[in-house]
Amino acid sequence: MFSATHSVLVILLILGGTNGDSVNQTEGPVTVSEGALMTLNCTYQTTYSDSYLFWYVQHLNKAPQLLLKGSTTNQRPEHEGFQATLVQSDSSFHLQKRAVQASDSAVYYCALSDTVTQGCGGAEHKPKGSRRLKSGRAIFSP
Repeated sequence: MFSATHSVLVILLILGGTNGDSVNQTEGPVTVSEGALMTLNCTYQTTYSDSYLFWYVQHLNKAPQLLLKGSTTNQRPEHEGFQATLVQSDSSFHLQKRAVQASDSAVYYCALSDTVTQGCGGAEHKPKGSRRLKSGRAIFSP
């Protein structure tokens, strides 16, 4: 039986197959020693020039939470030691943390959308098309 969180993610993955947009990222368990550099790769394909990319983190028995958001105006977001760099020429948005800790063990999702999380009263949708959220997964283990 799926939990509500899994049902939402399954729905997003099913709806995500429009307009040829896609996200590919590091898959499976990624094992990194505490204090070491962690890199999770994320590449994307999109038909739009203004892309919004996101990294979400989901800790055990918790809902996914937004970790970082990148765009053409914010190409190198940072939060709590995590950073990602949006390189449009390579279509990449790789996630890094210089000194991982056991508390960083989680499932990480890279996502692509033309919906931004800022705006008056909530999310704002750019009316360029009807792209859907794309996601994949990677697991960090201490």
